[in-house]
Amino acid sequence: MKHRILLVEDDVAISEMVKGQFTKEGFEVVPAFDGEEALEVFAKETFDLILLDLMLPKLDGMEFLKIIREKSMIPVLIMSAKDGDLDKALGLGFGADDYIAKPFSMIELTARVKAAIRRATHYSRTEQKKETKVLTVGELTLDLDNFSLQKSGNEIKLTAKEFHILKLFISHPSRVYTKAQIYSLVWEDEYYGDENVINVHMRRLREKIEDDPSKPKYIKTLWGIGYKLGEF
Repeated sequence: MKHRILLVEDDVAISEMVKGQFTKEGFEVVPAFDGEEALEVFAKETFDLILLDLMLPKLDGMEFLKIIREKSMIPVLIMSAKDGDLDKALGLGFGADDYIAKPFSMIELTARVKAAIRRATHYSRTEQKKETKVLTVGELTLDLDNFSLQKSGNEIKLTAKEFHILKLFISHPSRVYTKAQIYSLVWEDEYYGDENVINVHMRRLREKIEDDPSKPKYIKTLWGIGYKLGEF
């Protein structure tokens, strides 16, 4: 999938030069020639990065950046003939990710754009991984970092095996597990048919997490087959 860049630059020659370069690099570039037009385009389409000139008609680059930062953390790279320290500080202070002064090298600009998108992609994946470290089903919240379980905000103490059994079911809500599979995945050992080990752990886990262990809603028994997570 092509990365998409919103190019906000009022100088047509520069806009065409930058667009041509990044198109060759495999990017999709959408140009806008003033701040107001850029806001309209940004509201309608999705982008991976914004290349932003500061000196724009109708709405200048700084104002555009402030408005964008109220609604999005998209990477923004400022490219401007205003090369003063104050302008750099203002741009970065308002939320720009990088700043390059005109005239610039297309090689350097390309490298900076790729680096900014790479950082943003890595951050996004990291956040997604963080999000998956807390699993929730019904009233249960399983924290994979702290190896803890809460039910309706109240902490429930689990043994390591109980924790991993529950994690197995919550992580794969539609899958049915036999006793042999549970033993293999949680104990990481070969199953020799000792059902009592699984039965005892399942009974203790249900006593801790179910409102009525005799009528379990979180871990259902499929007689003659195994167990699966209840539907919520």
